[in-house]
Amino acid sequence: MITSNGMPNRARTGESLSVPRGRLLGRNHFNRLWHKACSEVGIRGLHFHDLRHTGNTLAALTGAGTRELMARMVHSTMRAALIYQHASADRDRLIADALSGLVDKGRRNRKGHAGDTAD
Repeated sequence: MITSNGMPNRARTGESLSVPRGRLLGRNHFNRLWHKACSEVGIRGLHFHDLRHTGNTLAALTGAGTRELMARMVHSTMRAALIYQHASADRDRLIADALSGLVDKGRRNRKGHAGDTAD
């Protein structure tokens, strides 16, 4: 079974990726299948783990917190989750710009309340 974080969930369900004969699908075998599938559709240089990174980066952009990312990735430390929050720096810039815009708009629209100082 593949979980929402893109990784086999053997520990929780007892299931795993398997080949037609019922044996467990090993890393090397999976990588061969993955590269073959990518090649057949014209994709080069995409690693399966890239999908995990993309999914968790997008989750961080939606506002998922560190603990939520840790749960998605099945990690017990914050270190790994923080890697996926790097993209939030771009979001921080957008938020800061929007806040600056609100402040500028407020300054342009004020009516001279008592105690205001000149700019």
